Amino acid sequence: MKLEVNLCNNLKSIRTRLGISQQELANMAGVTRQSIGGVESGQYAPSVAMSLRLAKALGCQVEDLFWFEQDLPEVEAVLTKAVKSGQQLRVSLARIGGRLIAYPLVGNNAFRLEMIPADGEAVAVSHPVIGSGVSDSAALASNRASVEASLLRVSQSFNSELSRVFPVEELAKGLRGKLLPFSGEAKAEYLEGESQNQTTTNKVLVRLLDDMDKLQNTVVITGCTPMISLWARAAERWHPQLRVHHILANSMAALRSLCQGEVHIAGMHLYDPETGEHNIPFVREALAGRSAVLITLGVWEEGLLVPLGNPKGIKTVSDLMESGITIVNREPGSGCSMLLERKLQEKQIPLHAVKGFDHIVYSHQDVALSIVSGIADAGVSTASVATAFGLGFIPLHRSRYDLVILKEYLQETPVQQLLSTLGHRLVQSQLEVLGGYDISNIGEVVANI
Repeated sequence: MKLEVNLCNNLKSIRTRLGISQQELANMAGVTRQSIGGVESGQYAPSVAMSLRLAKALGCQVEDLFWFEQDLPEVEAVLTKAVKSGQQLRVSLARIGGRLIAYPLVGNNAFRLEMIPADGEAVAVSHPVIGSGVSDSAALASNRASVEASLLRVSQSFNSELSRVFPVEELAKGLRGKLLPFSGEAKAEYLEGESQNQTTTNKVLVRLLDDMDKLQNTVVITGCTPMISLWARAAERWHPQLRVHHILANSMAALRSLCQGEVHIAGMHLYDPETGEHNIPFVREALAGRSAVLITLGVWEEGLLVPLGNPKGIKTVSDLMESGITIVNREPGSGCSMLLERKLQEKQIPLHAVKGFDHIVYSHQDVALSIVSGIADAGVSTASVATAFGLGFIPLHRSRYDLVILKEYLQETPVQQLLSTLGHRLVQSQLEVLGGYDISNIGEVVANI
């Protein structure tokens, strides 16, 4: 039978994914190879009987193989950020507080870069390691190879597909361009140009490409710690129907997204020197009377990342003023940026007296990459990131990382499922192996606001 124009299929995709040839599928379904080819190419529509036999042979539902174009529902959702007018836009969706929220999958947000849950922890190393008697030259060569491998793995986080195959030196050039200060007239011109290309509405009509039920089982969390991705993947294994959508954002941006109703949970690590408290003063001020609960995820070590061996001999933030030392800084609103400013002010060091203070990067991984590639000599991040990239670490502060949740979300099933896994050994073992975190009080409610 001739194929109707609006009938779609992904028979070939499923067949090839399972490693089955057209002839093998034809034999399994009791049809001819030509019939399989005709359906896959869109020339013919299968009969009901053939559709059922194909679905049975491939171990799926008929709806997984065939669908009508108009069967894809459309829903109204609220965009979390402005996008260029007329731009083809992929989005991720979640229901928050009765509204569908659309998260544009643009730029780095279109790619997932996260800590991978470990299958085990190495308790014995058979290869020579630095400090075990191997020569300095061999140790440096080994470390450089390790650093280059880490750099190439993480280079996929950048927007250019070419970064995946660039050598370290070429990627470093690209990073130098990314790190240039962005201020003054250039910034004003950029913002003016961008504003002319933005939509004037924050609502969008979304054609669903997945099961609507998945949206109801999604919890959205934003924050900057790698712990979140480890926790999310472990929780999804424990609750197969649960989906955790993690958005990378600094502490102030995360809190702002929570206040705007864009996320269920915001992660933050901000210290208030006036009260000596972590996070609570910032949350109380931002929520303006709304009720929330703060739950501890862990305490982490924050400090300066430096090349392994600390060749510039950096010991304190005062050394950052030395000639020949360049740093990278995190964006305003991040806990690391605020920590650096506070430590410099304590030493009465003018912020812009430190070379590289205006060179901004936007994640812990970017700080580490800048040091690995030789762009910078130091930058503020965490002990666990230093370990992951084979860098040296100079501790400056122990910061408590809290999860902020509006109380109105605590009754939602996905949120309850995610929070219930904080006490599971599956989650805690992943965080323990990561290192650099004290999770002895994980799951403890530290404040009700």
